Amino acid sequence: MLNFFRSQSATAKDDVLSGLTVALALVPEAIAFAFVAGVSPIIGLYSAFFIGLITAIFGGRPGMISGATGAMAVVVVALVATQGIEYLFPTVILCGLIQVIVGTARLGKLIRLVPHPVMLGFVNGLAIVIGMAQFSSFQTYDFAAGKLTMLTGMPLVLMLAMVTLTMAIIWLLPKYTKSIPASLVAILSVTFLSLAVNAAFASNGTNVIATVGDMLTTKATAVAADPMNVDPVSISGGLPRPFFLQYSVPPMTLETLWIIFPFALTLTGVGLIESLMTLSLIDEITETRGRGNRECIGQGAANIVCGLFGGMGGCAMIGQSLINVNSGGRGRLSGITAAVCLLLFILFLAPLIERIPMAALVGVMFMVVIGTFEWASLKMFHRMPLSDMAVMVLVAGYTVVMHDLASAVILGVIVSALVFSWKHALHLGADIQTNEFGSKIYQLHGPLFFASVSSFKEMFDPASDPDDVVIDFYYTRVYDQSALEAINMLAEKYQSLGKRLHLTHLSSECRSLLDRAGHFVEVNVSEDPQYHVATDRLG
Repeated sequence: MLNFFRSQSATAKDDVLSGLTVALALVPEAIAFAFVAGVSPIIGLYSAFFIGLITAIFGGRPGMISGATGAMAVVVVALVATQGIEYLFPTVILCGLIQVIVGTARLGKLIRLVPHPVMLGFVNGLAIVIGMAQFSSFQTYDFAAGKLTMLTGMPLVLMLAMVTLTMAIIWLLPKYTKSIPASLVAILSVTFLSLAVNAAFASNGTNVIATVGDMLTTKATAVAADPMNVDPVSISGGLPRPFFLQYSVPPMTLETLWIIFPFALTLTGVGLIESLMTLSLIDEITETRGRGNRECIGQGAANIVCGLFGGMGGCAMIGQSLINVNSGGRGRLSGITAAVCLLLFILFLAPLIERIPMAALVGVMFMVVIGTFEWASLKMFHRMPLSDMAVMVLVAGYTVVMHDLASAVILGVIVSALVFSWKHALHLGADIQTNEFGSKIYQLHGPLFFASVSSFKEMFDPASDPDDVVIDFYYTRVYDQSALEAINMLAEKYQSLGKRLHLTHLSSECRSLLDRAGHFVEVNVSEDPQYHVATDRLG
């Protein structure tokens, strides 16, 4: 990653300024995701406020930004389309309750199961997805064609020039001063410049450089049944109110639960996976450690409150989190500032925010893309194992094609686990010798689990072995039920031949399973080793 993600100490000034920068970038993102979910833009904005504020206060990762996200929006759009918006809010509340249960049960530690190649693929795929998403800002609505089309001519040239200028400011300003976030300076500078350009060249009320307000109208026009009669869209609104004062409440019955539970469960998984992966990424960048279980509880509480006030739910926002870190935000104050500023924008400053050029926000996000992509991974192709490289490419490719970060991570973990199992299935072996009493001793080496069971069975020849056989498990570990059953079946074979089998250094689980082998099985309890497992202290 580039140097602007360098580790630095947190200060209140940096947190406040970076929070303001993030708030400016949150506006178009929240609005865009609201359109994806099929709800009003104001719902997306208030969702970003509630999720951002509560997770900043109670979450497990200072400096991480949460809000309304595309991953969650893609899940709820089907629910809103088929059942109506009134079913959305109980679904979000139920999602929050499940997330709190997950955090309370200390299951956040499961993020440790994500291998590094999956993390690399996730980060690289995410960078590509964020970059591709910015190209929608280069579109305008063509009334003659009745669809969105790419900018051409002078509007395209000006857009590209403004994006380039934004990126140049973010790149060059830290070389001279770090007292003010470069992203904030870039947004403000390009905004003033675009105001001057639009004032000089605007015709018929149309801006030559598209603004946030133009983006709102373009999005609304694209989804409207009659694009010719779309009123200008505004992000202004009053204070949020509980959903049951604004919408009809669905019946609280088992039928309703049956409808919303699958969506709530999916939202839970998507939200937690994306948030915990973001937490790990910010941990790596800032060289600090967040608390996964606390993040689960904080995010769950945020979704409960968000649902109560008519929000669409949310989770960690990777792009905005990286903007915050890039701008110097390290503490909880940065996330709190971003949420509070977003609320102030909605209540008092909507007309000003709508005049920010989309080019400035696109330029900021392009710099996030450059900083997010793990460029060093391109040099590792010839150094890392082929299987790890394949997993990294698979996760990145799935993320780019399907735009589903949670599924990409799950797929990567599954493939990595299968590769790990296959490799370790080949590591089981045995040293065989005969002692002075004529007993044959098999000293096992390597893990014994479902994938190595076949190799385990092939090591023994009960018919040819002497009457007294010893299997020593001191240098191996028995991991699952498949291994336990293989041991039991082997003991039964020796038993059926009237031969004695001694199994030493077995765990208590193995001994319990093998008790039915009777006096033909002798377990040396006194030499059983102690097995140590991970505790919850790090969760």
